[in-house]
Amino acid sequence: MSCKWDTIGEAGLQFFGKISASISHEIKNTLAIINENAGLLEDFSLMADKGLPLDPARVKTLAGKIMAQIQRANGIVKKMNRFAHSVDDSVKTVDLKEILDFVATLSARLASMRGITLELKPATSRVTITTIPFFLENIIWLCLNVSMDAVGREKTVGLVAEESEKGPRIRFTQLEGLADTLTDRFPADPEKALLGALKAELAVDFRAEELVLYLPRDIGR
Repeated sequence: MSCKWDTIGEAGLQFFGKISASISHEIKNTLAIINENAGLLEDFSLMADKGLPLDPARVKTLAGKIMAQIQRANGIVKKMNRFAHSVDDSVKTVDLKEILDFVATLSARLASMRGITLELKPATSRVTITTIPFFLENIIWLCLNVSMDAVGREKTVGLVAEESEKGPRIRFTQLEGLADTLTDRFPADPEKALLGALKAELAVDFRAEELVLYLPRDIGR
């Protein structure tokens, strides 16, 4: 049992570090754009000091760009704050599609760097489960990461949260290279430990080229 929780803890730290580093890069990029535009405003100020005419439209455009980046940075910080608070509740009732959407949002930059588009399919109905939110986010990321390794020529990973005959599930679809990529090393110890803690099951459908994560409706039952 000790080894299991050590494995979950290590996987959680790696996940938290990976996502936090990605978010910090987003913030850094936003600040760089703000700094660049602030420098242009400073140039305009120097021009005004020398009595040179200013173009109000250009100043307004620059101010708008700065405000847009401030709003973008605010959204990134809100995302980071929500992610940090994922560890607050050991067990909580959550919307499965909302959690999937959130992890996809957290992973968007990492996916883009690999030339991959994450395509969230619309849910036909709301699916709620009682689970451990941070562990669920972690296992979704691990499945998403291996799905991105297996993605085919279209470079798109489909994401679906839905009800099924076996209960709530998440499907990672359009994985054309799944058979060539997936080995006996997946699921590895981190995935197995998280699946055990979540009372979840992971299925591989090579014919449909999908990974399927089955989750209990209530982890406490």
